[in-house]
Amino acid sequence: MAKIGIVGAAGYTGGELLRILVNHPDVHLTCIMSNSQAGKLVSDVHTDLLGSTNARFCADLSPVDVLFLCSGHGESKKFLAANEIPWHTKIVDLSTDFRDESEGFVYGLAEFQKSKIQSATKIANPGCFATSIELALLPLAQAGLLQSDVHVSAVTGSTGAGQSLSNTSHFSWRNNNVSIYKAFTHQHLTEIGMVLGAKSPAPKVNFIPYRGNFSRGIMANVYTAYTGTQEEAIELYENYYQDSPFVFVSPKDVDVKQVVNTNKCFLHLEVYDGQLLISSVIDNLIKGASGQAVQNMNLMLGWPETAGLGLKAIGF
Repeated sequence: MAKIGIVGAAGYTGGELLRILVNHPDVHLTCIMSNSQAGKLVSDVHTDLLGSTNARFCADLSPVDVLFLCSGHGESKKFLAANEIPWHTKIVDLSTDFRDESEGFVYGLAEFQKSKIQSATKIANPGCFATSIELALLPLAQAGLLQSDVHVSAVTGSTGAGQSLSNTSHFSWRNNNVSIYKAFTHQHLTEIGMVLGAKSPAPKVNFIPYRGNFSRGIMANVYTAYTGTQEEAIELYENYYQDSPFVFVSPKDVDVKQVVNTNKCFLHLEVYDGQLLISSVIDNLIKGASGQAVQNMNLMLGWPETAGLGLKAIGF
């Protein structure tokens, strides 16, 4: 049993990690850190975990085999600078701090560089929008078929904004409302460019993100110039993802509820007048964050990639 620690365990991504890991067959949660909630029962904060764990939040780090960092952006660097982590402890960071693969971190998109993750000790977990867009475009990028600008329109649930309240995350503002934010300047564009440009120059990605009036999930609609047929595109994608246990090409239109509460990504392809449209749906908190983090842990520890991730979609 691997000993697991979570820093920032009271937030959305920390809570999702707890929900997954309490049922993981090969781990033991020994260090559940939260400065703001130290001493409290985990189930007093994440109330759905009543009956699943009697653990309490702690304020101090104890020795673990795998450490997940779930604090806000910029906080991971501060935490690692302030704490001496044993060399043998594997780290998965869910912030933006190391997604440029600095300081020995490996970018943790398994569908992009699984073998590199398997030999890594420090993983930078991808962003949620980045995950949905990269999975939509990776087969084209790896085949050298991204020859022109890419256009993306994507919407995310309110949990993508984190747990801290702001004017645009209050229920009374968000409910029955849709809005654009960070058009063409979203912070995930940097990592998207890094992944898409791994084999050839990255295309320009014109990204329009939307705040949705729902809690969780992402739908990204991505299109770019394409000269092949729809059948050729589907074959390309199915071949690329044949060894990826969480990515599936759907012959029908996809929707967010199909993947909410799972580590899956569903893709649907359509060719329209020289353009390939790829619809990509994920759960922003699972495949876009905590589930992908567990997937990376499994790979680093040599376990089955799917361990602990046999999650059920909500359906209705």
